[in-house]
Amino acid sequence: MSEAGFRIWQFLPLGVPHDDFSPYQCLSAFAMHPGLLPQDAGQRAINQEQLQLWRHEQAHWVEDYALFMALRWEHNTDPWFSWPDQFRSRDRDALTAFAENNRDSMDAIIEQQFVAHRYWLEIREAAAERDIMLFGDMPIFVAHDSADVWSNPHQFMLDDYGLPTFVAGVPPDYFSAEGQRWGNPQYNWEAMHRDGFRFWIERLHHHFELFDLVRLDHFRGLEAVWTIPAENETAIDGYWEKTPGDELLAKLQQEMGCIPLIAEDLGIITAEVTALRKKYELPGMAVLQFGFDAFDDNPHKLHNIHRDTAVYTGTHDNDTIRGWYDSLDEQTRGHVLQAIGADSGEQVVDRMIDAALGSNGNLSIVPLQDLLGLGNEARMNLPGTTEGNWQWRFTWEQLADIDCGDLKQRIQKTGRLGE
Repeated sequence: MSEAGFRIWQFLPLGVPHDDFSPYQCLSAFAMHPGLLPQDAGQRAINQEQLQLWRHEQAHWVEDYALFMALRWEHNTDPWFSWPDQFRSRDRDALTAFAENNRDSMDAIIEQQFVAHRYWLEIREAAAERDIMLFGDMPIFVAHDSADVWSNPHQFMLDDYGLPTFVAGVPPDYFSAEGQRWGNPQYNWEAMHRDGFRFWIERLHHHFELFDLVRLDHFRGLEAVWTIPAENETAIDGYWEKTPGDELLAKLQQEMGCIPLIAEDLGIITAEVTALRKKYELPGMAVLQFGFDAFDDNPHKLHNIHRDTAVYTGTHDNDTIRGWYDSLDEQTRGHVLQAIGADSGEQVVDRMIDAALGSNGNLSIVPLQDLLGLGNEARMNLPGTTEGNWQWRFTWEQLADIDCGDLKQRIQKTGRLGE
């Protein structure tokens, strides 16, 4: 990355996923996936004094996470809302007794998280030495089957049995004719307001321990969320419900100052959402693949992209450039070639990357699949589906095929080198 002139390295969420592998449906909003650790991680000596200090600093989440995971293993990884009542409802005596009998397992879970955190800080330090900033991603919602919901049920819209009464999603859009029913429980915003949005403040503090800047996923949910009654199987019959995002962002600014957040403002974006983003001077996003329709005011068209924008060739929810172009009809392909100054389909990937680099946006992000020129087989996620996603992996041999010198020259031509 350094040789090619890149200065920002963006990541998907790093959490512990469920069986569908989605990084946006994790078992904790704080824990890091142990699978990210090197194979020899368990062989490194651990400074017990540092471990205990870290454990104390992270006590607001790591103790409950360890207890949650130990209980989950005890119950064959069944979701917490199907556990026996004394554990589901967090009976204090039952939890104390279980923790006493499973202290070794819980200590091992906490130790594993400590090691993961320390390894990540080493990565961040190595990146900083090369003038590379780490760019994290914070999902707006948390998974129902998570340590966060189990340990803070009053912060979410749940019934007496721990089941959601209302869940999150989005209405029908570009990606899905039925919309998307994500299934995450909606927040109990009244409860969050009463405790000063503590959960949000703790999450962002945690993310900025790991990253230099953070993308706030589904930013439009801080103005209004698509609320779906839990009994509905699709998102079609949901409705927009206002949220206290203005108060939340003001509180975050008061507690943390002007933190470097990027607002993921894709999808159905109203004037109110844009006004909220601009009030707190948060950059938005543009995706070049969305910029080739017949509407001249499309914010994803190159001539409409403003400075306060992170520009992507595509995100994890898009196909790769190659896969996207191959899926277009002949007329649209011709329009794309003309718009980006390409003579043939063979040039599309490079010209799209150059268009992103040469855009007005303050940041330009190119997925690794596009740098490698890969097709649909390397798509990361197809929204609205649950099978075959989040499985693409690169190989070190593939990275050797990237011409770092050529990329650096192209970045330099756009004036981004060293920004």
